[in-house]
Amino acid sequence: MIKLFVGLGNPGPEYESTRHNAGFWWLDAVARQLKLTLAMDKGYHGLVARGNIDGQTVWLLAPQTYMNLSGKSVAALARFFKIAPSEILVAHDELDVVPGEAKLKLGGSHAGHNGLRDIHDQLGTDDYWRLRLGVGHPGVKSEVVNWVLKKPSLDHRIAIDQAIDRALKALPHLLSGDMAKATMLVHTSKPARPKPPRPARPVVTTTEAGEKLPQDNATAQGMHAPD
Repeated sequence: MIKLFVGLGNPGPEYESTRHNAGFWWLDAVARQLKLTLAMDKGYHGLVARGNIDGQTVWLLAPQTYMNLSGKSVAALARFFKIAPSEILVAHDELDVVPGEAKLKLGGSHAGHNGLRDIHDQLGTDDYWRLRLGVGHPGVKSEVVNWVLKKPSLDHRIAIDQAIDRALKALPHLLSGDMAKATMLVHTSKPARPKPPRPARPVVTTTEAGEKLPQDNATAQGMHAPD
């Protein structure tokens, strides 16, 4: 089961609504669902909440170290309470996933994400779970830093919030340790794509001579379908 839920972001009002803080947004949603309150704990360098879910202690953590030093906070709490890396879930913004989608994975590269990079270094392993919240890519590598440190468009923010809400459906399974079920829910909780409109059926009209014509041909000849 997941014992430590981590949301990544940067502290301060100037970063609150930026793409890089998507992990904070998700952690806030988890706290609301579990009815827990995050409070600053200097010992763990972050906002912390502790809860008891079905007899198991669960921790929420929002590092306040700035993104590049997130591992300092995560490792401090995990080591003190002897939480294994495989019992940690880190939610973060993901450039390679479009807004409105989320992905759950265990282990793997940090892919250049500085928060994950520091967690890798501080834990000494990549064997922890990640919830990758899509924020999209600017299309040009040189624009990535500006992209993640800016607010998303209104449409993208709505899509990200909807993805967070849908990913919360997996929370009971994350807590129970059914990671296969949690993964299935996260990966299949995309918004339904609208069905393409059905092509309009041609309206047929009849000439005085009894010849049937499609609506557009009839109109072209100055004829009208009966009222």
